[in-house]
Amino acid sequence: MEKKRVILTFPYQLIDQPITYHLIKDYNLIVNILRAKINPEEEGKLIIEISGEEKSLNEGMNYLKKLGVSVQSLIKDIKWLEEKCTHCTACISICPTNALLVERKEMKVSFDKNKCIGCGLCLLACPYKAIEISF
Repeated sequence: MEKKRVILTFPYQLIDQPITYHLIKDYNLIVNILRAKINPEEEGKLIIEISGEEKSLNEGMNYLKKLGVSVQSLIKDIKWLEEKCTHCTACISICPTNALLVERKEMKVSFDKNKCIGCGLCLLACPYKAIEISF
């Protein structure tokens, strides 16, 4: 079973369509919604973790693209800028997945991109703008 984290960008015309339902029902995929920003008559963004057999994942991604949904890999869009980080640890307690951790001996912050779900809470917490997420 494969797993991907992706950002789906929906044209406003597709906001009322049951797209995640079709990914689950028609392509036998497991969809975990990590973050959503959907408003009527506006472009929508959905961050999901999607898993299933490789063939099903590819078919599901093709379905989205044919509908006009932009599919972008989440991993490429998250950056921890270590050179900007002062290791103040303001982000540590707010990270729900422990993607940001502090090494106690050195009192240095570290970032595990694989654990990050792109919730954006660290962006609000970091006074030095050491985390960048582009949607």
